[in-house]
Amino acid sequence: MTFVNTLKQWDEAVACFERGDSAAALGTFLDIQEKNSKIFFNIGCLHLINKNLDAAEKALDRCIGKDEHLAVAFFQRGLTFYKKERFEESFADFQHAFKELRGNQLIDYQPLGLRYKLYACEVLHNMALAHAQLGQWEKAKENLLTALNLRTEAKLSHIDRGLECILKQKLFEPVKVPAKVLFKPNKNYVAELEKKDYLGKAKVVSSIVFQDEFSGFAPLQPQDISVAPRRALEGEPHTVLFEFVPETSDELAVVPGNIVFVLNKGSDNWASVIFNERRGLVPYNFLERLEITLSSKQDQVHFYCQYSSCQSEEFSDPSLCVVKVHFTYTIAICMVPGLPYTTTLEKIGNKLGLPATAITLSYAQIDSGKKVIDENTRMEDVWSCVHNGRLTLWCDLKEGVSEQLQSQTHLLALHSYESSTPEDLEFHQGDTILLLSKVNEDWFEGQCNGKIGIFPASFVEEVPMKDK
Repeated sequence: MTFVNTLKQWDEAVACFERGDSAAALGTFLDIQEKNSKIFFNIGCLHLINKNLDAAEKALDRCIGKDEHLAVAFFQRGLTFYKKERFEESFADFQHAFKELRGNQLIDYQPLGLRYKLYACEVLHNMALAHAQLGQWEKAKENLLTALNLRTEAKLSHIDRGLECILKQKLFEPVKVPAKVLFKPNKNYVAELEKKDYLGKAKVVSSIVFQDEFSGFAPLQPQDISVAPRRALEGEPHTVLFEFVPETSDELAVVPGNIVFVLNKGSDNWASVIFNERRGLVPYNFLERLEITLSSKQDQVHFYCQYSSCQSEEFSDPSLCVVKVHFTYTIAICMVPGLPYTTTLEKIGNKLGLPATAITLSYAQIDSGKKVIDENTRMEDVWSCVHNGRLTLWCDLKEGVSEQLQSQTHLLALHSYESSTPEDLEFHQGDTILLLSKVNEDWFEGQCNGKIGIFPASFVEEVPMKDK
């Protein structure tokens, strides 16, 4: 079964559930051959609605097997165990859910398709209830006191009521995931399931050609009509494949589908381009050469473009240079020549996602080979190696931190990502991200530029650290 078929059945099942037909929704979910963790979670929720606790437990087992970092799945299975009066297993799952919160006060699952927020204080609330069922009243009290400190909203008043009950050694109701929420498929993917005709059928209203009935993308034109030529645009036309978000003023913002004209391509893979009368730098591997076939009936034919013509001199800004840094992979960063040692080290460390104290830099001179840069280095010697606005450096991990960093997983951003919620991690293409956890198969949690948040797994790839 293809991903498209899975998506169609998933969307159909959610639609049945929202219409109130839970039986049809469950049947459609069960018919899906390639079920992911979210689909198994939905199946478990529907079994809970039907009070089929054994089937719910099995579905949530499969869900956690698919994604062992999905905190809400542990929370839901803990509720299932609680209803089956298996309180020790219930407490263990609530405790695991709290661990997967990783010190955060809540996880908002809205970006993942579930309209639900899992609060740390409510997980502790249920942990306290499991302790109470086991007769461990003091531990239950400790959990609720911690929950009070983590409470973020006034509407979570049931934490106070739970503490009052514990002090009287009385039981109370657990916090539950609402019965009306399920994981929904990505709305952007669903929108692409059906082909849409945005243009419609063209109709010839007026033409200079007799009985012209052509309704394609270009009307028929007589071959002997002369058109006043427009100024030809210099440079090689290229199509933009990926979005590029500039980090400095000499870089140019482009999105997929744009047509740019490459004036010059440097050896460091940066291209000087023109787009919409603006000139700037774009990574050349973000572009694809646009092949254009020109034909002529008589003497010659010029290729004219809707863009205004620009001069073809190589883009240059005397106040900036492109610094290429060779690490386990290669990065490029624009810097002002003449920066002091500490500033240069911090900028490159931030770009690599590494602390400045963990790396050493080197540069090369023609007559003496590579030299290590440290606080005693004359930075004038380093910046004197700038040639044609470009400088090449090498970066290595310091001894003593290599093994520690190798045990961590670093990711390289393939595309830029803009945050849409406070929980998102924003980064730019080429940034290095420290992986903290895998929220599920589609979303990761990481750290970049001093910030922590979640981001789509499809935007990054793993970077192996260099062996020492």
